[in-house]
Amino acid sequence: MAHQWRGVIREYLDRLPFEASDPVVTLGEGGTPLIEAPALAKLLGVGSVHLKFEGMNPTGSFKDRGMTTAVSKAKAKGAQAVIAASTGNTSASAAAYAVKAGMQSVVLVPAGKISWGKLSQAVAHKAQILQVKGNFDDCLRIARDLSENYPVFLVNSVNPDRLQGQKTASFEVVDVLGQAPDLHAMPLGNAGNISAYHLGYKEELAEGRIKAMPRLFGIQAEGSAPFIKGSPVEKPETIATAIRIGNPASWDLAQAAKAETQGGFGAVSDREILWMHRFLSQEAGVFVEPSSATGAAGLYKLSQQGELPKADTVVITVTGHGLKDPDWALKDQSGRKIKPKRVSATAGAVADLLGLERK
Repeated sequence: MAHQWRGVIREYLDRLPFEASDPVVTLGEGGTPLIEAPALAKLLGVGSVHLKFEGMNPTGSFKDRGMTTAVSKAKAKGAQAVIAASTGNTSASAAAYAVKAGMQSVVLVPAGKISWGKLSQAVAHKAQILQVKGNFDDCLRIARDLSENYPVFLVNSVNPDRLQGQKTASFEVVDVLGQAPDLHAMPLGNAGNISAYHLGYKEELAEGRIKAMPRLFGIQAEGSAPFIKGSPVEKPETIATAIRIGNPASWDLAQAAKAETQGGFGAVSDREILWMHRFLSQEAGVFVEPSSATGAAGLYKLSQQGELPKADTVVITVTGHGLKDPDWALKDQSGRKIKPKRVSATAGAVADLLGLERK
């Protein structure tokens, strides 16, 4: 009988802070594909590139890995409600897992700074949605204050249970490749993801499953790049809404991930992000939201500058599905809307438009 994936807690129970008797709130997250991308490998000038497609999680982003562990722990503690600050993906995930746990969810989102694709998910899962007159950092500050002084359970990545779930992505990479990659890149926003991968790979090394740590690279958008600036960005701006964060909560952990793996941080323009967003869909067959293309865009920029470290095996995490923010796929490079060509309802008309000759 084929094995059905059971979600990251049950699949990696012996490597997570859970007991078999603990409540598990799962939607079958994890087990996402590692997709080889030869066209991207050629573009970067490396041996091979594998895309860890986290958009295949239940709510369409990597956030589900940490949400299953955070909400499961909240349920074990008897919580009745969870709260999260979000640029979109966290709100969708928190709302879905709260429903599965029988809890109420409250999400704080920056007014006018969230894609409708993500907001619709939170609405569908009956979250209490509050639009804050501020940015993500304001939302997180309020959420932390509320969780410390009122009976709500915080499920942002400042909650260490989130990172425990997210680290399982590194386990899956090693399970598939049989080793760690030479280099692993990803978008960098609140910095929970790079911190979690670092945690997971360190555990793999300690257990002898890998022989060396991969070099970890986190890539930001130029308009929201506190790690490049060296200090918080008061008013971050980028089309990559999922990483539009000026004061990352996991700052110290991300700095440790960079230092301990001889990795790096980088930043790319919105134009570079959108170019790679289109390249991934047209050349690799992987449709991601714009912010998810940031890691690949950053490595391409490094390769063009002659600064990409030599690597045989590269993994790039693409964090969210393209349907999260589909409007960008419907625009050309100049920002104009792409419209299908119209044709008469005959095979001949279609053939003429395609330049086909009759057999």
